[in-house]
Amino acid sequence: MPRSGVTSHSSPRALTNVGTLGLLVIIMAVAGCAHGASATVAKKVYATGLTHAAAFALDSSQRLWVATAAYTDKGTDGVYVVSHAGATPVEVITSLHTPLGLLWYHDDLYVASKERVDAYGGLVGAKFTEHRMILGFPSGVGELNNLVLAPDGRMLLGISSPCDHCTPTSNYSAAIVSFRPDGSDLRVYAAGIRAPVGLAFTARGDLLVTMDQRDDLGDATPGDWLARVTEGSTWGFPNASTQEPLAVLDKHAAVAGVAIQGSDAIVAEWATGKVMRVTEAGTTSTFVTGIKNPVAVVVAADGTVLVGDWTTGTIYRVR
Repeated sequence: MPRSGVTSHSSPRALTNVGTLGLLVIIMAVAGCAHGASATVAKKVYATGLTHAAAFALDSSQRLWVATAAYTDKGTDGVYVVSHAGATPVEVITSLHTPLGLLWYHDDLYVASKERVDAYGGLVGAKFTEHRMILGFPSGVGELNNLVLAPDGRMLLGISSPCDHCTPTSNYSAAIVSFRPDGSDLRVYAAGIRAPVGLAFTARGDLLVTMDQRDDLGDATPGDWLARVTEGSTWGFPNASTQEPLAVLDKHAAVAGVAIQGSDAIVAEWATGKVMRVTEAGTTSTFVTGIKNPVAVVVAADGTVLVGDWTTGTIYRVR
């Protein structure tokens, strides 16, 4: 799955680009409950034909918007809309470069792609009639990841380091940045995070962030993290962090998207093929397996989880 030019955990998202709806099937998987016991969940195909699905967003009508981002940036990535379960995806935005962040704000779709954030509006049928660039970043800043709307109305964006373990030259690299919806007042929200990929706010306003670890440490490589991140915090990259995560996940997992279901976080692990559940207390359990390379996750209004398989192009609905 694409990840800001950094080769991480052999996943395209830990790379320079990362990054899925046909016959209805039900696959039963064992998922851990918050108290540690196991439960069985059903996984159904929601949509197909979205190879390299890397980011999700739901609009006010609960239509699913999907950004695709291939392993290598050729400027042929796009954004698709899936109107309902089983519908054929329709490409709405074309010729993008590694779009890894989607966010609906009012009637505009914000898209974070290589070194820029754009807003698309005036949707008529399957085309946007309005387009404006919101932010531009210097060349080589690193991969732009997920976008999220903060409780105060600002937008937050994760930006990976452009390197595995060097010291970045831009303050915006290996950081989470904050800006107003019009692109003004850009500032660093949190620093020293090698790859802040997935961002999500809990109901009580805590920012949860998936963090991929550096890859040059061999057997000493720690597990990837899900962490609570506060404004002004510094996480130490490229050195060891003095901060503590909410949960330590699998080593070299290439953790990707995160979504909130009730009081729990649902976290995709690209390299392991697992989607994990993390409780408020930091307890981890397996939510669902049997997905080759999960990246994008989102929780629908009815509480079901949509998970995108970057490799097969299949999107699953998990209850």
